[in-house]
Amino acid sequence: MAGADLIMLELGDRIAVTKDGVRREGVLMPSVSGKIVIKMDSGYNAGFDPDRSAVELLGKGKPLKVPPPPPLRHREGLPKVSILSTGGTIASKVDYRTGAVTSQFSAEDIISSIPELLEVANYDGKVIYNILSENMKAEYWQVLARAVGSEIEGGADGVIVTHGTDTMTYTAAALSFMVKTPVPIVVVGSPRSSDRPSSDAAMNAISAASVATSDIAEVTVVMHGSTSDDFCLVHRGTRVRKMHTSRRDAFRSINQHAIARVDYPSRKIEILGDCRRRGEVDLEVNDRLEPRCALVKYFPGASPEIFEHYISSGYRGIVLEGTGLGHVASDWVEMIKSATDAGIPVVITSQCIRGRICDRVYDTGRDMLAAGGIEGGDILPEVALVKMMWALANTPSVEEAKALMRTPLAGEISSSTPTTV
Repeated sequence: MAGADLIMLELGDRIAVTKDGVRREGVLMPSVSGKIVIKMDSGYNAGFDPDRSAVELLGKGKPLKVPPPPPLRHREGLPKVSILSTGGTIASKVDYRTGAVTSQFSAEDIISSIPELLEVANYDGKVIYNILSENMKAEYWQVLARAVGSEIEGGADGVIVTHGTDTMTYTAAALSFMVKTPVPIVVVGSPRSSDRPSSDAAMNAISAASVATSDIAEVTVVMHGSTSDDFCLVHRGTRVRKMHTSRRDAFRSINQHAIARVDYPSRKIEILGDCRRRGEVDLEVNDRLEPRCALVKYFPGASPEIFEHYISSGYRGIVLEGTGLGHVASDWVEMIKSATDAGIPVVITSQCIRGRICDRVYDTGRDMLAAGGIEGGDILPEVALVKMMWALANTPSVEEAKALMRTPLAGEISSSTPTTV
């Protein structure tokens, strides 16, 4: 069996794969690489190039039957929280027949996976997207912002957004600029599915629900604060970055302390920093975004033609991730001027994890500012990108968008940066 015949195979089918005279049997598993992946009887997985392997169907697999989750029941005296799902692992389970992770994203699914949530609130939920977080894009953020606003208008005391961890911080930043909220909006995820012994899903979700019913009326990211199941940290949505590929405590606030700490399992919240409180502002949803913006990372020897590509391709804004205090090679300065002369704002940020830029110390930095570059202060590059999308779409002129890029809107810029975080 080869070529078009492979299309007839379905996940869960038992097959034999022969390559270089060696025959192996197993269950066909999902694959994102184009390879044939099987789970062998030993429990190990094996992958094969379909163009160099012979495949034999041994038996059709039986579809996995997952019973429907129990309906949600309203309990008197508890606040109302809306769960909006975009994807991710937080409510996923492993199908041990195939070894694949099965996505279960409805509010009912999450509650059935983490029943302790019922002690915190009543829940409604919607599946907004069911995607891997790397497939998130500006137009999806807009749909999500409108959905969040609709839930708040409908009486939600708080909103939880479940999200894949890899691009969670971009989405949190986007919501921070698009939604001015009188109630908590909490973005939460989990690198490990809820039925794995090492899962962080339950603690993250329960802590997120606690924050969603608290007095912290901002867009936040709530994730493990350590590798143990002892506490979660509450990060401002414009100040957080994923700092490790897979650790439970991968998320850290940058250039700012976390807003709060959630003790587990008591669910007690300790406020650590300034934050907006419930009911201080009225709901506003400004969901316009300009997606034609780019984040450009400078590296030694990089050609300034990189900039020319974005200028000639119709991009509306550029965030430049420079070295140290925000520098690039001197031969890039003319391209910065070309961009600004063409009405394309260029915001200067740093590749360094902590600290703020200052392009007034060295000659190159001063030349960058003279060419029209905008100092980004201590804003994170990815947050600057999302903010630029929002600023360009919500102002009548480029000059006003430039002014907004210098102005703190959602806690993304500070006048001074602590040296101890």
